[in-house]
Amino acid sequence: MKRKVKNNADFSRLKTKMFLQALGMVIIAFIVIVAIYNSIWRGKGGNWLVSVLQKYFPLGYYEALNIYRQVFRDNIEIIWIVSVSIVFFILFRISLIGFTKYFNEINNGIDKLLKDDGKEIVLSEEMFAIEKKLNTVRQTLEKRAFEAQLAEQRKDDLVMYLAHDIRTPLTSVIGYLSLLDEAPDMPPEQKAKYVHITLDKANRLEKLINEFFEITRYNLQHIILEKETIDLYFMLVQLIDEFYPILSSKGNRAVIQVDESLTIYGDPEKLARVFNNIMKNAVAYSYSDTEIIISAEKKDNRVVITFQNQGQTIPSEKLSTIFEKFYRMDEARTSVTGGSGLGLAIAKEIVTLHEGTITAQSKDNTVTFIVSLPLAD
Repeated sequence: MKRKVKNNADFSRLKTKMFLQALGMVIIAFIVIVAIYNSIWRGKGGNWLVSVLQKYFPLGYYEALNIYRQVFRDNIEIIWIVSVSIVFFILFRISLIGFTKYFNEINNGIDKLLKDDGKEIVLSEEMFAIEKKLNTVRQTLEKRAFEAQLAEQRKDDLVMYLAHDIRTPLTSVIGYLSLLDEAPDMPPEQKAKYVHITLDKANRLEKLINEFFEITRYNLQHIILEKETIDLYFMLVQLIDEFYPILSSKGNRAVIQVDESLTIYGDPEKLARVFNNIMKNAVAYSYSDTEIIISAEKKDNRVVITFQNQGQTIPSEKLSTIFEKFYRMDEARTSVTGGSGLGLAIAKEIVTLHEGTITAQSKDNTVTFIVSLPLAD
């Protein structure tokens, strides 16, 4: 049976129990003193003290009686308080033995947390707040462990895929170079053809090796931002210039719809990488002979940059994981689009460090990436 969970977990049960125990000990201490007074002291204690004073000190009866009255009878309230306090602290010391069981429960709960056996941690009613926190920590650790395992598995699979993919262009490079080496008198047209194919395969090989380095570096380097005011329009123009050969080969065209005076505040090198990764994704998955529209506008104290391309609609279940590490849209791993799956994950990390956001939308064969960044002062 599950307990009812409060919105704000506290130690109300424990505090109530401790208060009632303390109150009970005060009452018990008072009852004990009253019982001792009525059964032992009342009618006898005074005479006993007077006789003790006479026995151990050179005092007469009336002298001893006068001391008893001045010291004890006239301070009876203080004596009662001291007596009750003594009994209370004795009872409190005994109760501490029972109170330490809560620390033992916490210690056992931590042991179960470290054991990681997947079982729910159960403590006493009074420790429900600690129980809830320990179970929350347990669930968080389990989730992180699962995500780390999943990411590691994806990474291992990706390394295996890339290793397999590397062998193909490498074999081709070696094969065509062998042909060129074995036939020095090969016709110029055929030699040019083989050289061109070899160069393409070598470029592909370089790209795959770079992806290996990307995987190795990811999460092993700390990103430090060096912020400054950035001319957004100029940065995007440079980006388009870099992609011009690839765009032309597919018949695509990039269109910039950005105010030339628009600026953002951030690390230019890191943000250039963000836009490059988004653009690379847009180019890879765009239909041929279509436009990639890059626009930006001010919204409050932020700049919203949008990359929109015409391509196959991304299912919602894939759209929600598109920024995960080592996630690749192209499950077939074609040589054209197969990447390391790190581009968008790195883009999200950089944007987050800039106190910005990055999201993706896809509908009716239109894919849109939206980046929101702080406006430059």
